[in-house]
Parts: sequence; C-alpha cells; structure tokens
Amino acid sequence: MTRIIILAAGKGTRMGAVELPKVLVLLKDRPMIKYLLDSVVDSAVDSRPLIVVSPENKEIISQELKDYNLEYIIQDQQLGTGHAVASARDYLDDQVDNVVVLYGDQPYLKIESIQKFAAIKQKALTIMPSPLPDFEDWRHNFYHLGRIMRGMNGEVERIVEFKDATEEEKLVTEINTGFMSFNKDWLLKNLDNLKNNNKQGEYYLTDLVKIAFEEGSTVGTIAIEAREAMGINTLVELNVAEGLL
Repeated sequence: MTRIIILAAGKGTRMGAVELPKVLVLLKDRPMIKYLLDSVVDSAVDSRPLIVVSPENKEIISQELKDYNLEYIIQDQQLGTGHAVASARDYLDDQVDNVVVLYGDQPYLKIESIQKFAAIKQKALTIMPSPLPDFEDWRHNFYHLGRIMRGMNGEVERIVEFKDATEEEKLVTEINTGFMSFNKDWLLKNLDNLKNNNKQGEYYLTDLVKIAFEEGSTVGTIAIEAREAMGINTLVELNVAEGLL
C-alpha cells in the first residue's frame, strides 16, 4: 500500500497573499493545489491522501478542499520538509510499504507520473530530477531549486539546496523537483538522523539522499520533464506558470 503525503504548510507572503496559504493562491482562477489533487485522485494510488498543514492554515485549507477525501496533519512548527514528513509518521501503519511525497505548489504533475512513482519497489528512496539545458526563459523558475550532485560513475550522492550551494554547485543544471518516493520502513528509520546544520536551520528531507548514499543504498531516479515539475513560489513564477497552463 502506498500513502501520498502532500506538503501544504507554507504561507503565501511571497505571492502577495499575506493571509492566504500558498497552495490556495489562484492559478487561472483556481487554487493551485486543486490541480495536483485532481491528478492524485485520478491516479487511484491513495484513496485518502495526507495533507500536512500548519495550525494557522488548517481551517481555511480544509474548508476550500472540503470536496476532497483527505486526512490533515498539523506541522506545529515550520522546521523544514523533513520535519513536515516526520509529522505524518503516526499515519504510516504496518499496511504501508511505500510513501510518496509531493508539494501542493506544484500543480502540473501528471497522473502517469504519480502512478509510476507509486509502483516503485525500493530499498531506500527514489527521486524525480529534471535535467535542464540552462536556466533561460521559463526555466528561470527552476534556478533557486536544489541541485543533484552525482559521483564519478553517475550515481546520485546528495542534493544541495540552493541557499547552501557554492557558486560552482549552482552551475549544475540537473535540478531537484522535490518529488520523492520512499520505502516506508527505511524512511521512518532515518527521519531521526536528519540534522539542521544548514543556513536555514531546517531539517531537509533531501538530506536523506546523502544518508542513503553513505550507507551504500542506490538512490533511484526517474527523470521528469521540467514543465511537469514547475513549482510556484513568487508572483513572477505564477505569471510564467499561467502562460504554460
């Protein structure tokens, strides 16, 4: 059984929506998270996805999404993506063998990609990177995402977040889209190994890639087309995304 976790605790301040959760910002007159939820529902992977929200935005999000069958999880403090997923651990019972993590501000993910991700049988984890030729034109939306760092043999060794990246690392054009799929037992065992010794002082879910590599586990990859993985964090990115809808 696969459980889908959708992270949706972020605020919309950078979108100019001070009182509105980011996932409810309108994309073509519709809250952006609804595009993702429609794909999740149609994928038939998880009949009741888990939505991680903050104490402040649970009520408004649950009201807006009342027509969907969802379970809400409160992330009591905003301590990073690793902390957000850890908030859902009590919902991952013995029937669950696979966990897929998605983001509510990435509205273009296709049904087929969700199904492909959910079907993976893995020892540790799989990611969906997107190789770009450059960061020109609409691809500039991806410039501030994390970079995939590979070893001499092409294996994924780690993901470095943009704010922690060196100037040389920022030149890498294979970006982390954020989509991750985990073996549930491996995930629960390693969430407590995450550290917050980074510039943000947060627990990054992406640090599990380095943990997997260092223990000798292969980090699986399924490349995804960049437009499908586009996220929306600012008004500029929203305008670009609307043009691609």
